[in-house]
Amino acid sequence: MSDVNLKQIVQREYLECGKNPIHFMRKYCTIQHPTKGKIKFNLYPFQEKTLSGITENDYNIILKSRQLGISTLTAGYSLWLMLFNSDKNILVIAKDKDTAKNLVTKVRVMYAGLPSWLKTSVEEDNKLSLRFKNGSQIKAVAATPEAGRSEALSLLVLDEAAFIDSIDSIWTAAQQTLATGGNCIALSTPNGVGNWFHKQWIDSESNNNKFNPIRLHWTDHPDRDKSWRKEQDKILGPSKAAQECDADFLTSGESVVDPQILQWYKENMVKEPVEQAGVDRNLWIWEQPDYSKEYIVVADVARGDGADYSACQVFEVEDMQQVAEYKGQLGTTDYGNFLIELATKFNDALLVVENNNIGWATIQTIIDRGYKNLFYQSKDLKVVDVEHQVNNRYRAQDRSMVPGFSTTQKTRPLIVAKMEEYTREKLVKLHSSRLVEELFVFIYKTGLVNSKAEAMDGYNDDLVMSYSIALWVRDTALRIQKDRTEQQWAMMGSMLNSNGNVKEDLTAGFNKGIGTPKSNPYEMEVKGEKEDLTWLIK
Repeated sequence: MSDVNLKQIVQREYLECGKNPIHFMRKYCTIQHPTKGKIKFNLYPFQEKTLSGITENDYNIILKSRQLGISTLTAGYSLWLMLFNSDKNILVIAKDKDTAKNLVTKVRVMYAGLPSWLKTSVEEDNKLSLRFKNGSQIKAVAATPEAGRSEALSLLVLDEAAFIDSIDSIWTAAQQTLATGGNCIALSTPNGVGNWFHKQWIDSESNNNKFNPIRLHWTDHPDRDKSWRKEQDKILGPSKAAQECDADFLTSGESVVDPQILQWYKENMVKEPVEQAGVDRNLWIWEQPDYSKEYIVVADVARGDGADYSACQVFEVEDMQQVAEYKGQLGTTDYGNFLIELATKFNDALLVVENNNIGWATIQTIIDRGYKNLFYQSKDLKVVDVEHQVNNRYRAQDRSMVPGFSTTQKTRPLIVAKMEEYTREKLVKLHSSRLVEELFVFIYKTGLVNSKAEAMDGYNDDLVMSYSIALWVRDTALRIQKDRTEQQWAMMGSMLNSNGNVKEDLTAGFNKGIGTPKSNPYEMEVKGEKEDLTWLIK
């Protein structure tokens, strides 16, 4: 073969590679196989289809099973974009630097294996970046709110996007940098519901955003069968395997409450309020007060920095039905006045206010106005003192009692555990879409010095915490109060003989021999007049 013919072949191949990234990757890119070493990147049909979707759409979101080679495919596409275009700026963002670096490493390995006539001059090559003489480059960074903010991007790759905590702020900033014609690939296995990745996926399926949805199930891989899937259950466990292999949102993540339970609430319990009230229309009411029922109002007070919200829940005590909810940003004094009006409206409900930080200012407003049913707790974090509670005998000098509920390192795990149990067992009637959405992103954050359950970064848990406190107070403090009441009833009952009459030795001061009607053993004749003594234990 003559040099002329060879040059023509090379030229044709170069032009074909420039036009067709599938041809480029299939024929010239090598990948590092875990057992076979370096091999040709022989794309599977589902990978070719995915690549076609990427090239045909500016924004792509890929919900995928594990180990399908999609990160490798993205690396190959990035290399193609850099080689055959000048001044392309590609940024890879992942939850940590190592994850982001892995994709850049794949690009570097592919580039090293290319024939010389496909290569170009390299100006920069380090662990986190690769830059060619034509001005095109790829960089890897760990996720921070500032990641990519000042970049003019040709392509943004969000690797394992569902696991990036600060992705909401990253995406807000990135949209500005992509506005001049940049593209985006967001790829991930699922990590629970309610987070940015899940929301973007749902919206993409409904054509409510710019993303083209690409779903890749484990069955898309031609070398995998049912026996492989069963093996994954053994290796990963059923729940993790459903996340990693089936790309199932509802079985994924570290949500405090099982997402499948929350989905049940969303489908069966959540409903629109019958009234939206308050000065800011943020008080949602599902049921007006029933004057035969008891209610509890539990409030979480915003820190005051504008980053969170004041929130409160109103529950009917007996069957724990949610009847009202507030989420807004009233000032501390206005919020205190609002809570008094709300609690008064619901039959002078027991009013529980979290006393952390700025919460004291709201509590002081309630005390100053003399609300009679404010919750007090003992300093040892046990239960409400019935005498203080019912008779409002709290005094500043009584150092054993404090107004409000204290969320501490000791109480927080307890109230969260109570909330998870009651929600899981479907013992609570939740109607608020706002609360359920917060529960979807209320997760266990692991790997921290002081690990705790809290909202994902970029989300709030104000409604969740007021809901959790409500369950704890209802099930603990009020239960013990009820137990004391029942003991008093039992003591009164011991005053009666087997016929339901007052025992003779206990009738001093009463008309001797006058019995008490069995229908109400506490209605007695006292000095010739019937008197109901039930008030003694109320």
